[in-house]
Amino acid sequence: MPQSPRSTYGSPSAGDPYLPTSGNSGFVVEHYDLDLDYRVSTNRLVATAVISARASQALERFSLDFAGLVVDRITVAGERPRKVSQTARKLVITPAVPLVDGEPFEVVVRYRGSPHPIRSQWGEIGWEELADGVLVASQPSGASSWFPCNDHPSDKATLTLAVACESSYAVVSNGTPVSQTTRSGRTRWLFAATEPMATYLATVQIGRYRTLDVLAAPVPTRIHFPPQLARNVATDFERLGEMIDLFSRLFGPYPFETYSVIVTPDELEIPLEAHRTAVFGRNHVDGAHGSDRLIAHELAHQWFGNSLTAGAWRDIWLHEGFACYAEWLWAEASGGATAEQSAREAWDRLDVLPKNIEIGDPGPRAMFDDRVYKRGALALHELRGHLGDDAFFSALRGYTLAFRWSTVTPQDFSAFVAASGGQAVDDILRRWVYSRPLPALTAV
Repeated sequence: MPQSPRSTYGSPSAGDPYLPTSGNSGFVVEHYDLDLDYRVSTNRLVATAVISARASQALERFSLDFAGLVVDRITVAGERPRKVSQTARKLVITPAVPLVDGEPFEVVVRYRGSPHPIRSQWGEIGWEELADGVLVASQPSGASSWFPCNDHPSDKATLTLAVACESSYAVVSNGTPVSQTTRSGRTRWLFAATEPMATYLATVQIGRYRTLDVLAAPVPTRIHFPPQLARNVATDFERLGEMIDLFSRLFGPYPFETYSVIVTPDELEIPLEAHRTAVFGRNHVDGAHGSDRLIAHELAHQWFGNSLTAGAWRDIWLHEGFACYAEWLWAEASGGATAEQSAREAWDRLDVLPKNIEIGDPGPRAMFDDRVYKRGALALHELRGHLGDDAFFSALRGYTLAFRWSTVTPQDFSAFVAASGGQAVDDILRRWVYSRPLPALTAV
């Protein structure tokens, strides 16, 4: 039977059933170069995105995720496209000359508008205008609220980002600060992230921030905060260097060149992770270490979520289970509850909740359910109890090194622990991650 010819139209989806309208196929992005000119006073953005990509099939047409902004001009490989159409969430581009499988190409998009968050079943995500500044938190699919992209974690790319705004504001973003130039009351900030990152982890934070260097940290670490919170911030984050030290010993070397924390002048429901960065609300600082658990959680995401990124959203326990377990490890190391005590408390809380999801495939509505976090952490605690500390943490360090800056699957992780624990590892993961009933806790 003859085969039908392969389509030369890239699909407007990455094929992830959790976000069926996000991402695109037919190409992979290698680098984003973004140049943003933003006016805080009016929430007006004029920008250019240069997207360096490579075709993964012959392409007569392809798409990008893009929402809520107006396109002024597009070129593909230096030429105006034959056709461009824009829907509520997509740019669909027909290049003047079809792209050849394996061919590198460059898309330049000039655009403008008043960026705003995207509404989703998880709330509003993406570019958010604060009372006096900007916060960007895009998990899982809000990056397209401020730049055209392939908005799925299976396609990680490097990033260069320039942001110009009024000079009375500071800008914090991913990557290493490269330059800062001021002219006519406006300052242009340039950042470069040289490690591939998921688009949802790209961020821009704009505010009237001061900066504190954490001198005891093993990597350059900065905290950006409103001046009125200076005393509380200095207290609450004074042990951040110790946390980085601990996790570097347990999980392997910190995977990036820098780490930044932003404390916004607004209250936030929960802290938010981004590449090399974590964002907290003013309500998360109290001057009494009341958020140590959250600080440890967001820091751990630099290893699990940012460096090692799940390639499918059903596997989010690979992010949140590890970050939750890191909370317990920090508590134990800092003189609080042992990981065993934290595990038993978590088990008791889970025991009275419905057992109606498998955390290895919880469904999109339950992606951020606390049961995913806690059962993921309990699975790791059971593995640790089975393997012993030396083998367990050795497996974690091997895993983070082997897949640094990459996408991962549960099979990638289980292969490292199975090498030390044999068949029992598969059984532990099956019972804790891929079954609904709550297993008995046996780790000691």
